[in-house]
Amino acid sequence: MTALTKLTTTETKLFFRDPMNVALGLGLAPILLIILGLVPAFREPIADLGGVRTIDLYMPILVAVAIATFGVFILPQLTAGYRAKGVLRRMRTTPVKPATLLGAQLVMGTVMTVGLMVLLLAIARLAFGVALPQNVLAYLVSFVLATAATGALGLVVAALAPSASSANGIGLALYFPMLFFAGLWIPRASMHPILVTISDFTPLGAGVASLQDAAAGEWPQLLHLAVLLGWTLVAGALAARFFRWE
Repeated sequence: MTALTKLTTTETKLFFRDPMNVALGLGLAPILLIILGLVPAFREPIADLGGVRTIDLYMPILVAVAIATFGVFILPQLTAGYRAKGVLRRMRTTPVKPATLLGAQLVMGTVMTVGLMVLLLAIARLAFGVALPQNVLAYLVSFVLATAATGALGLVVAALAPSASSANGIGLALYFPMLFFAGLWIPRASMHPILVTISDFTPLGAGVASLQDAAAGEWPQLLHLAVLLGWTLVAGALAARFFRWE
């Protein structure tokens, strides 16, 4: 068993020992899906949208909620907390490097998010008759890029935050605006054109648009893919530039 595998297993065990992180990370998106799906009006076709239902529109948004919860909220807290406690500094004296710990956290978060995506799609299909994505490859590409872009932004938070509490504050300052432009409160289809334009250039807005296109059987727009790739590269470079181990 490699050091990365051992650390990933340990980080996963520690994650499940924190009831708050478990409830938020694994419970928020499925609970939102069930609540929205139980609203009768959300299961009725909307004539202005070509017969699409509100619950259908919300599926990619709820996947984005799962991505954002781990990417900019939970994982930065873990990393900043380890830095504040001196864990990263002490690890530099061992054969296991701090970068391995970061990799373990990213692997854990990615696996959790993939599992949540599968769970959300299963609940939506079985309980509320939401169609599965028609372009599976495009859906997976969009999911991976959205996860990478959001995770890179989370690494910037981890790089700048001196403690877990400050990472929590910075993460929340990003979390709710990102979810707004992803369409959690106002679906993108109902947004004012100016808000849609802003949403197109946010990681979750571009991610939701790409997931919606893939769910409908189309390939995402190049603009949205470029935005996701741009956020990944720029935020990743900033995180590498400003990251501190102690």
